[in-house]
Amino acid sequence: MLALLHTSPVHVPVFDALRDEAHPGLELRHFVDEELLGRARREGPAAVADGVRAVLRGAVAQGARAVLCTCSTIGGIAEAEAEAAGLSVPVLRVDRPTAAAAVVAGPRVVVLAALRSTLAPTTALVGEEARRARRSVTVRSVFVGAAWPRFEAGDVEGYAREVAAAADRVTDADVIVLAQVSMAPARRLTTTPVPVLSSPALGLAAAAQAVRAVTPAR
Repeated sequence: MLALLHTSPVHVPVFDALRDEAHPGLELRHFVDEELLGRARREGPAAVADGVRAVLRGAVAQGARAVLCTCSTIGGIAEAEAEAAGLSVPVLRVDRPTAAAAVVAGPRVVVLAALRSTLAPTTALVGEEARRARRSVTVRSVFVGAAWPRFEAGDVEGYAREVAAAADRVTDADVIVLAQVSMAPARRLTTTPVPVLSSPALGLAAAAQAVRAVTPAR
């Protein structure tokens, strides 16, 4: 079983659909805690460390073979808390495979985020993956300030249009990274010739592989 830590319930059907499409038979269990993101935005990601650790321990206690954190703001906290707690299963952040793909795509990486709290963690993650791959990259971040109010109001299409428009305004880039899971639908609306990467499919694939690696063959 793969546990997913979400900070919004809208992500549940997204990952269920991806599972049905690409990973049939993979059991998913969703843990949604919206307050984790709210507090992280108010006080900083470190403020939710205890809450994240509690969710991770609960997921493992319920039989999770791996945990995927789908929130880019607190993904680094999830990784760190898993290590600090000595959890027996892998804990992954959904955006790490996207960051790894971005540094391979070219040296000029642009990160788009609709939440300021996501900019620093995602930018740092791209830098970390660049060092791991021994590649030199320049990361530029773009805050799409007009988008998030639409998401909070339930205007998912309007949110996607704002993100897509911001991506289409990007120049001098080899790749564009959509920092948040919620931004993924914007990919189909973009017209830019620059490759646009989003995290849900890549992140779920990595997590599914982690589950297979720790699940005994029958």
